[in-house]
Amino acid sequence: MPAHRRRPMHSPALIAFGAQMRRLRLAKNIKQAAIAKAVNVHDTYISKVENGYKRCNLVFVEKVDDYLEADGALIELWNNLNKEGHPVPLWFDWPEVEKDSVELTTWQHSIIPGLLQIEEYARAFFPEDKDASTRIERQALITRDENPVKYIALIKEEALYNLVVSKEVMRKQLEHLLEMSERPNVTIQIVANDGLPAGISGAFVLAMMEDRSEVVHLDTVIRGITTDDPADLRAIGNVLISLRGKALPVGMSRDLIRKALEKWT
Repeated sequence: MPAHRRRPMHSPALIAFGAQMRRLRLAKNIKQAAIAKAVNVHDTYISKVENGYKRCNLVFVEKVDDYLEADGALIELWNNLNKEGHPVPLWFDWPEVEKDSVELTTWQHSIIPGLLQIEEYARAFFPEDKDASTRIERQALITRDENPVKYIALIKEEALYNLVVSKEVMRKQLEHLLEMSERPNVTIQIVANDGLPAGISGAFVLAMMEDRSEVVHLDTVIRGITTDDPADLRAIGNVLISLRGKALPVGMSRDLIRKALEKWT
């Protein structure tokens, strides 16, 4: 796992704000020195803010937001993180992180991962049609012709046998899974049950960004949590080591999907 820069662990809000400011700056390919000159501060001030060592006021945030053409995203983040009742970073917009990533690694223990779902399967989890449609649209990340995101899906064997909607939908879903597994940027590995549960702490997606930094999105009963806290990333890294040790090779995984497909045909 790539090494992370040192960050103060006592202030998640500062860390969260700095990380997003850095991500927006890099997305525009802008140097720290350019922002410093534009808002009339020293270069080291920008570095300290981005690394979570320095607090900044709203006036500074407004200037930076304007310079980065962030459309108020930084201002909204600053306001949210300065409200009482928000001691931890809840600010991450996962679809934006997902869109900016170069590699996504996901673990799913109960269902087929979202970026591999067919529309009928996806609609089972969304009461609103527009939400299911949005999920399907996001799949362009891994299916587009130019610079598709590298996608690694670790799927527990049971997910192939959990009935969603109907046998017909499951048949089409597993056929789609086999089709997607043939794409050069997609790796699908099935984690077979060997008597010891794997990844029991929950499903997640780990995004690697262009600068090799990482962000993880975890599913919980209440809400999804997105974080780049080093402690969280270390924990996910340990889970991935265990999962990859149990995952079947790609060819054997395809065979297992075909075997599961027999149940739905």
